[in-house]
Amino acid sequence: MSNSFSNQLRSVIEWQNPKPETLFEKWTEDGDEIKNASKLIVGPGQGCLFVYEGEVKGFFEKEGLYDLKTGNIPFWTTIKSIMYKFESAHKVGIYFYRKAEMQNIRWGTPSPITYKDPVYNFPVGLGAFGNFSFKITKPIDFFTNVIAGDDYYPVRAIQKVILSRITQPISDFLANASFSYVEIDKHRNEIAAFSKNASIEIFDDLGFELLDFRIEGTSFDEETKTRIGRIADMSAEAQAMKELGVSYQDYQQLEALKNMAKNEGGGNLGMQMGAGLGMGQMLGNMMNNQNNQGQTSSPQQNALNQNNSPEDDLMQKLEKLKKMFDAGFIDEQEYKQKKQEILSHL
Repeated sequence: MSNSFSNQLRSVIEWQNPKPETLFEKWTEDGDEIKNASKLIVGPGQGCLFVYEGEVKGFFEKEGLYDLKTGNIPFWTTIKSIMYKFESAHKVGIYFYRKAEMQNIRWGTPSPITYKDPVYNFPVGLGAFGNFSFKITKPIDFFTNVIAGDDYYPVRAIQKVILSRITQPISDFLANASFSYVEIDKHRNEIAAFSKNASIEIFDDLGFELLDFRIEGTSFDEETKTRIGRIADMSAEAQAMKELGVSYQDYQQLEALKNMAKNEGGGNLGMQMGAGLGMGQMLGNMMNNQNNQGQTSSPQQNALNQNNSPEDDLMQKLEKLKKMFDAGFIDEQEYKQKKQEILSHL
């Protein structure tokens, strides 16, 4: 009897050691009846709702110690009227909620956003990701419209709801903006600013305030990156060929001869030797063509070339051969063979 009497005079109602992933949690101890004598402690970053017969009768949103015996809390007078001495005729639900900021909540587009790249003129797939922070501002509305009396509601549950609503306007914006692969990074602040403005109302409708919205990065799908990589490689090769004075047709023929010579199953020994001889002859023609182009560039250049010694001409061929090797147009064996051939004329 004394133990029962002591329990009925329980003096403290408190949300102890709440987990950071908890948004709402129902307080309970020896059942959820509130007796005649209690004090309520609302800790920093916490709030508290009182629910009676499915209806929120009031809430505490400021941290502090509250004496529930007194009648100076307007809504508490109503709650006290349901209690009779040390026996409660009804049960009152006490729900603590996280009032502190929920920080660094992850977001990301669920699938690539497809549009035509304005620079490369082919379809690309773009994704974006980042994080945001928010806090609850309308606990009663949220409790009534979303939680609906559940004993426990984690942050990840509302995170799913938020993500399902904010990704649509962000996806539409990225699709309509059509940022190019080569320019996407410089538009991150613009994407973040739009995303935050478009999400403010969504958070408010749910009962929250959006504090910040950050974009950490963007990512194109693998097919897009493969295409861009091939274009970049071809552009680099074209630039190298231009600097060496090699036409794209000559480069294709050289590659074909190299593949033929290396393909052990592509023909007999005579065919492979023929491919090797043809490749050597083509290298010589390409280098001679480069020299001829240099000699006919201008009258002043022609006069200088006439004064060049055979050794100077050989040096130019060696320099161009080295450039072709460095550019990857010939391998090390081909480079050494052609170098020895040039040096034999000294």
